[in-house]
Amino acid sequence: MISLLFSGVALVLLLAAVYWVRGRGGHRPTGTWAMAALLVSFALAFASYTPVVENAAESLVPHVGRLLSNSFTLAAATSVLAFMLQLNLEPEAARRSIRLRVLFLGIAVTGMTVLFAAEEMNDRSPRIYALYVLIYISYLGVTAKDFLVQTWKQSKRSRRTSQRVGLRMTAVGCLFALLYSAYKVFVMISLGLGLDLIADHSRCSSPLVPVRCLFSVTSPALAVLLITLGLTLPAVAWPISQFLRRRWESRSFAALGPLWKDITGATPEVVLDPADAHEEDHADDSDFFLHRRVIEINDGGLALRPHRSVTVQESAARAVASRGLADTAQGDAIVEAAVLSAAVRAKAAGAGLPGEAAPQAPGTESREGNLRAETEWLLLVAHAYAQSDIVRDADGAPASAEAGSQA
Repeated sequence: MISLLFSGVALVLLLAAVYWVRGRGGHRPTGTWAMAALLVSFALAFASYTPVVENAAESLVPHVGRLLSNSFTLAAATSVLAFMLQLNLEPEAARRSIRLRVLFLGIAVTGMTVLFAAEEMNDRSPRIYALYVLIYISYLGVTAKDFLVQTWKQSKRSRRTSQRVGLRMTAVGCLFALLYSAYKVFVMISLGLGLDLIADHSRCSSPLVPVRCLFSVTSPALAVLLITLGLTLPAVAWPISQFLRRRWESRSFAALGPLWKDITGATPEVVLDPADAHEEDHADDSDFFLHRRVIEINDGGLALRPHRSVTVQESAARAVASRGLADTAQGDAIVEAAVLSAAVRAKAAGAGLPGEAAPQAPGTESREGNLRAETEWLLLVAHAYAQSDIVRDADGAPASAEAGSQA
């Protein structure tokens, strides 16, 4: 079970690394290579935990699996810091700080290697092992603490939901890393003082058995997974969110078609680029076409303002209120659709209004300039325009009603 778990995690991490380093239209985001190094280091650390890799390595050098996994973990911790520094510092300052961290990494791994060799030559001396753990855990703990503080602060400033969730997930992963660090410190104290409180060399049969495996295996595993998922989530969520956005824009464009067709048919002067001269430049730009359609509908609505009947608006408002939809977005959309439908026919018939035009729909000013809000409102209006019986009932010619009131 342990072998399958760690092999699967290692494979996922390697695939995530490939995703990060692949080209994105000739552009790679800041910290790409640091993130790739982080994922590869974590993948190698997990691979070193698998019995197959561990047994192969230890057939050459006894007990070397621990050194390999610990070294890869420190490399991953350095990559985390490098990623953070590239995001938060100017390029030159980031390079200086990263070079210093890489130097510290080299010193730490060299020290651990020397102590590992000394431990093996001295019958696995617990005191030498304690010094080994001291180097390892000091580097890891400081890195986890710094990264926890930084990611939590950054999550409070982030505007994108995926970034905010990802950074907080990463911070939780750092907490598990600190838990693992605290466990290792406890082990070091126990061994250094010769208390032998924990049988640290016994194998783990599962992530929870024996109990120490909860701290020595499960905690670092959760730390790696949460940090990896947290840092990768924004990169994965971005293309998904763009796909969903484009699908919504395309569907909204189609749903607004009937309303747009009638309004621009009555007011053809509002149509932008009637010859579609620029459509080839925006062949895949759903945002461009939707934005243009929304503008044309709104401009057409303004051009129809002299034909907006107060009588139709009041009649539709009473019908909406009788169905309990007064002061709701759906009810307001039905009233607006009825007014627009009557205005389109009045414009086509050349009928003017004797008095003031009906006022604009509620919330018109607050939606101005917000494509999403404008589109969602017009979708409600377009649905009512095509489906509502209140709008169909309002099709009794408003011009005749106004003419009657004038007489």
